[in-house]
Amino acid sequence: MLRLTTVSLLALGALVAPALAHDIYVTNERDNSVSVIDTTTYEVVRTFPVGRRPRGIVFSKDGQHLYVCASDSDAVQVIDPATGKLLHNLPSGEDPEQFSLAPDGRTLFIANENNATTTVVDAETRKVLAQIDVGIEPEGMAVSPDGKIAVTTSETTNMVHWIDTKTLQAIDATQVEQRPRHAEFSKDGTRLWVSSEIGGTVAVIDVASRKVIETIRFEIKGISGDRIQPVGISLTDDGRYAFVALGPSDRVAVIDAKTLKVTSYILVGRRVWHTVLTPEQDRLLTTNGVSGDVTVIDVGSLRAIKSIKVGRFPWGAAVRPAASAGANKSAGAAE
Repeated sequence: MLRLTTVSLLALGALVAPALAHDIYVTNERDNSVSVIDTTTYEVVRTFPVGRRPRGIVFSKDGQHLYVCASDSDAVQVIDPATGKLLHNLPSGEDPEQFSLAPDGRTLFIANENNATTTVVDAETRKVLAQIDVGIEPEGMAVSPDGKIAVTTSETTNMVHWIDTKTLQAIDATQVEQRPRHAEFSKDGTRLWVSSEIGGTVAVIDVASRKVIETIRFEIKGISGDRIQPVGISLTDDGRYAFVALGPSDRVAVIDAKTLKVTSYILVGRRVWHTVLTPEQDRLLTTNGVSGDVTVIDVGSLRAIKSIKVGRFPWGAAVRPAASAGANKSAGAAE
């Protein structure tokens, strides 16, 4: 296997002095912990415990609260990211997998795998607003940029379920290929990208009509088709790239988001689950479950430039806003 810890001088140069320092928080599914990576050094600076089998992870809009889906604890945990201290649990429904924070900054839409529902929670009042019936084994969750639509993907039903966020009612469903896992809206909200893990495809859906306009397939020389299992998706804000984590193929696909054509594949760690872009969109980080590490990809050159060891079976990742992270570091130093 390619060793990504030994990098070229060019790659080393690419790691020096990012425009802003950010902290990347990574859930470690088997260790019941979160690792924090500092992007000034791309090293783990601390790790703290959370609930059982952490998966989905997202920050509040101001970066002052970290939400973690502790799937086997049946809770969404609210954590102080500066200290790693558990503040409280939110009601989440059974087995929360992924969630999405609406643009209002307070409404969480949570996919509950075991009871075929989407739970809607007000994070400020800690009240359940609704539990919406969707398909069997819901997994992926996303809210449109305008906040009007939420979607849940159901792995067994093989559907995308469309939810009106005003009425909190399911209003439509779109069939996709087998075992849909992740959903991601384009920045302008006109398209929805959905990965189908067992189908080995990504569906690009027109949001206005809720129809699939393209089904993207993947072929990697020397890799059997059953090892190409799309899961996480990241889209650049400029509409240029879509990056798709391809599971046990140990690759990330690079897609031209305008032509919807695959242009290349990037070798990363073993069993890549999810991806996250830095706010400047100059780096893409991947969580690699089996190898227990995170790969850093330089978006400009589309090259893997570093591998960072984290905990066992890293699953999700989220970037903390730089201003809030820096404020807390300064406060900590003053103490």
